[in-house]
Amino acid sequence: MSHEVLAEMVGSIWKVVARAGDTVGPGDTLVILESMKMEIPVPAEVAGVVREMTVVEGDVVSEGDSIAVIDQF
Repeated sequence: MSHEVLAEMVGSIWKVVARAGDTVGPGDTLVILESMKMEIPVPAEVAGVVREMTVVEGDVVSEGDSIAVIDQF
């Protein structure tokens, strides 16, 4: 079963922390989003393996845009 992590606000991807193939748990940071001059970590919501990071550093995302796909354990 896969889980898609979505952006909760508009911002730019300041740093990509996780990579495809990484094992993550709930709360692990996937990317750091910059919005209104604040750095906001975007965490994994489930435990699993990152199948795909759908953003790269510098991308601008809107609320609801895909950030990553995680294959749940």
